[in-house]
Amino acid sequence: MQRISINNLPPQGQEFVIDDPAVWAAPMAEFHMDCRVLEAISATVTVIPVENGCLVRGRLSGRIALPCNRCAEDAIVALDDAFETFECLPGTDTDGEEGDAPFGEESHILLEEGAPMLDIAAVCWEEFSLALPVNPLCKPDCKGLCSSCGANLNAGSCTCVRDEGDPRLAVLRNITITNSGS
Repeated sequence: MQRISINNLPPQGQEFVIDDPAVWAAPMAEFHMDCRVLEAISATVTVIPVENGCLVRGRLSGRIALPCNRCAEDAIVALDDAFETFECLPGTDTDGEEGDAPFGEESHILLEEGAPMLDIAAVCWEEFSLALPVNPLCKPDCKGLCSSCGANLNAGSCTCVRDEGDPRLAVLRNITITNSGS
């Protein structure tokens, strides 16, 4: 956990570099992510104090390997994402009024002995998880695995006998539909 005091930031903000491998490795292990770091992940972050919170701008970079969703081989992901987020002080909402934060929004600002502290590592981890692809693929035309024998179809076809389907629908296999151009 890397925390910075918002009260000690200059008005124009301050830049931080988050490149400690533990910032990324600990949550990956905690969430049981099948993810390997190929090129060090780092974030360059500027934190600007504003009324009722702080503005966090940054860029995340690095390279990781995730399992392909179709064949489970390595899908290499190059990270180079810019981000910007506003972190509210605890007890205020995004309009700056007293009260709870809007539903579903959690602040990464904690109060320690009355002083607001930004957990910058948590912000960077959140941005990292948002930068990951929803459907990582080793290549766009990945053929995946055979559903019968599990062979990687990218390496070649398997020797499984294909099921012709329901014999009651055999009459429909040779139907062709033409577009009448309407």
